[in-house]
Amino acid sequence: MTPKEIVKYLDDYIIGQYEAKKAIAIALRNRYRRMQLPKEIQEDIMPKNILMIGSTGVGKTEIARRLAKMMALPFVKVEASKYTEVGFVGRDVESMVRDLVNVAINLVKNEHKEKNKADIEEYVTKKIVEKLLPPLPAGATEEKKEQYQRSFEKMKTRVKSGDADDLMIEIEINTSPEFSDATMPPEVIKVQESIMKIISSKSEKIKKEVSVKEAKELLKTEASEKLLDFDKIKLEALDRVENGGIIFIDEIDKIAVSSGSNSRQDPSKEGVQRDLLPLVEGSDVNTKYGTVKTNHILFISAGAFHLSKPSDLIPELQGRFPLRVELNSLDEEALYQILTRPKNSLLKQYKALLEVEGVNLEFEDEAIRAIAKISQMANEKLEDIGARRLHTVVERLLEDISFDADEKSGETITVTKEMVHKRLDEVASDEDVSRYIL
Repeated sequence: MTPKEIVKYLDDYIIGQYEAKKAIAIALRNRYRRMQLPKEIQEDIMPKNILMIGSTGVGKTEIARRLAKMMALPFVKVEASKYTEVGFVGRDVESMVRDLVNVAINLVKNEHKEKNKADIEEYVTKKIVEKLLPPLPAGATEEKKEQYQRSFEKMKTRVKSGDADDLMIEIEINTSPEFSDATMPPEVIKVQESIMKIISSKSEKIKKEVSVKEAKELLKTEASEKLLDFDKIKLEALDRVENGGIIFIDEIDKIAVSSGSNSRQDPSKEGVQRDLLPLVEGSDVNTKYGTVKTNHILFISAGAFHLSKPSDLIPELQGRFPLRVELNSLDEEALYQILTRPKNSLLKQYKALLEVEGVNLEFEDEAIRAIAKISQMANEKLEDIGARRLHTVVERLLEDISFDADEKSGETITVTKEMVHKRLDEVASDEDVSRYIL
């Protein structure tokens, strides 16, 4: 996708924040441009990591979430506050790369499953038909073999069309447990897997009676294991991680040590920054699937920076995030746009939920503007939580309608400006109450 196409896609879900969208679109396009260059130049072109600065609820995480859906690239979102310095109990920063590798393995495996969908379905169908039609004895005549083949083809057609879904068959299922925990070092994982292989080699498959419909799903795993080339999947996944992987580090401001702090030697904060530095600069990380070079992984970090500043991060780490974009706080007009423009906006979600009960929910334009205005006032009076305030306000507004929806099936309920003010004005004006409700 071109930068313009990426921004256009994000515009359907995130209102405003053009600078942030533009910076990310260029960074993603540069990944593609780099891969078209000769190998010797590719190695020298490093990703331009991005630091997004903005208060909560303005779209930082939503941009990351939508990117993950849009790109067929390995993508993982992590929170900086969950990591600790090496030597302390908790997750070490290298586990984020292992998480990324696991995402890539699943991504590539699903693509290979899709490519081999016909072969997998053929394998599953053949297995089921063999259970429904026991094989002929060894000395069967040619005539019997021909009859059997015709019956076999007819049964295959029935199984594929779903006509045989209710028939019961007995299948063998492999019960060997799978072990995978990205938080553990790869050496420990390998030892555990070796033990599991020894245990599973001794354990027999269990027999289970299931319907043909259930058997189709249960046998897909077996078919995938037999038909897919896992070595090829592993190599492709590692290559995608190294050349197209994206790690989104949220709440990076939580590991910044404020200059007003008594000591900058906080092991749970500055230590995490120092551990993070080699990853962002480029280093080799051991994973259960092989070694990953992080030199060309794109790191996007984000933080509100209410209690600290970007300059409170250690200078080396600051230097590794050369692109900085500030996301704007949301005003009344932006909140109105958020309620009306996105494909699956909050109001459309509530309309769809109440349609399940047979209630047709409508919103007057003036009512939507009133919701945006009250949300903006609440953000100014209390903590500014951005677009998240809309969830609180709309939930409060529709509480009674939602509660009594089962009794109003077939009705059309129109939310007016008067309804909004009647329901929310008192709460919004009473600061003590709004502290708890809005």
